[in-house]
Amino acid sequence: MRKSGVLLHISSLPSRTGIGRMGRAAYDFIDFLHMSETACWQILPLSPTSYGDSPYQSFSVYAGNPYFIDFETLEKQGLLEHEDYASMLWQRSADEVDYELLYRSNITVLRRAFARFVQKPMRGYTAYKKANAAWLPDYALFMALKAEHDGGPWYEWEKPLAMRDKAALDEARARLKDEIELHCFIQFLFDRQWKALKKYANSQQVEIIGDMPIYVAYDSADVWCSPELFALDKEKRPVEVAGCPPDPFSPTGQLWGNPLYDWAYHKKTGYAWWIARLRHAASLYDIVRIDHFRGFESYYTIPYGAKDAVKGRWRKGPNKALFQAAKRELGDLHIIAEDLGFITPEVRRMLDALGYPGMKVLQFGFDSDPENEHLPHNFQTSHLVAYTGTHDNATLRGWLETADKKTIKYAKAYLRCKKPEIPDAMVAACWQSVAELAVCQMQDLLHADKDGRMNTPSVLGGNWQYRTFTEDYTPALAKALRKLNRTYGRAVKTTPPPAADDRQEEPAPAPRRRTYTRRKPTPIKDTTEEA
Repeated sequence: MRKSGVLLHISSLPSRTGIGRMGRAAYDFIDFLHMSETACWQILPLSPTSYGDSPYQSFSVYAGNPYFIDFETLEKQGLLEHEDYASMLWQRSADEVDYELLYRSNITVLRRAFARFVQKPMRGYTAYKKANAAWLPDYALFMALKAEHDGGPWYEWEKPLAMRDKAALDEARARLKDEIELHCFIQFLFDRQWKALKKYANSQQVEIIGDMPIYVAYDSADVWCSPELFALDKEKRPVEVAGCPPDPFSPTGQLWGNPLYDWAYHKKTGYAWWIARLRHAASLYDIVRIDHFRGFESYYTIPYGAKDAVKGRWRKGPNKALFQAAKRELGDLHIIAEDLGFITPEVRRMLDALGYPGMKVLQFGFDSDPENEHLPHNFQTSHLVAYTGTHDNATLRGWLETADKKTIKYAKAYLRCKKPEIPDAMVAACWQSVAELAVCQMQDLLHADKDGRMNTPSVLGGNWQYRTFTEDYTPALAKALRKLNRTYGRAVKTTPPPAADDRQEEPAPAPRRRTYTRRKPTPIKDTTEEA
């Protein structure tokens, strides 16, 4: 079945509280996809963000991001008063997420909700804690200790706590009992809101594509609680860390800094930790995109403490054995393998054996080489996902504004259009391709310029901030996307969405909308010679 999708993280949804949340705007976006007959909503990892505000550097692979909890829903449930959150400063600029303000304000509001919860507990809380006992108590303790240490990483705590001395942990659990309960409560709220949102999406024939980072953050509950899973020394310091080798686009490589896995240990356990992680991801999403999939065949290692990724070496990973073990335990998994970057014949054989669809990115195709694998006419199979660009790419307008003349000239010839028309023509070419799933960023449907970029790899700061506005999601835009889906055989047969008040089990009150005026894009000038 041919399908299409839109890539937009929850953080980018419209909101009056600093960041996109799982409230009215999220349901409205699902309705937008439904009206446009689009099958998939792709998001980034849902985990709590840590260093650099990146969803790929998280405090836990299991926990949900507290920033996404919708306050209007909590108000409807009696956990908040409107002034508990409406009177606070959430943003300095309407079109950017301000993580500094969020860090201070979000937890303050959730504490107010927790205080009311303590007075009148909600049904289902005890059952939720029991169902998530494998990870929730340790995560809540980790977050409580982190708050006590002013947000400092666990490896800078007192040694008995860092090394998880039993007496020190028992004393901390008793001392921080209320703070631990707060973080359990926050995860309960997240779980409840996310499940309601996903249920609604599926009821409207919209599938959720989630994202699973291959690595975890060093400063995470996962590493702190289970150091045996990782290549650490006796002091829990990484021996080597993750990254990518130098290439023409990054002369010193990419130094991610994540600890690496002790794959020999994982093999001994039958990949139990990974199977549990995949089971959890399958419960959150309909389809799971696994980042840096080639790292399961072989992965690049960099000495701990290195300033760049120039000096490193490749080591062998578990290859297909991990996923074969997962299939025996979990059955068939709906996985997209992010197979971009340095792909060897060994990686291709692994992907062929597993049968997961890989990815192509049209932005990578216009280097004047007609044999470039990212050009639609070179797609060797329909069993793949075609993107105009990912969260790590510039917007199409941003790409066009910085591309060299030779690239633009070839793009004009290939797409048979003028320069200003290239972004729309690239989306159409993606949809027209044989790929079973075609995806573009919401930014490209809105013709966002370079300021709409979500992330610039290896650049710290200024990322993950993109926001949209309520008035962006117009009936005209839904109609244009629906026409594209129908023209290229990607439309999902839909029924009219329910009334707004029927969309949630506990619907939020109608928001007091604030209208912002988005700056109109500057027309793109064509300075290249005609092809």
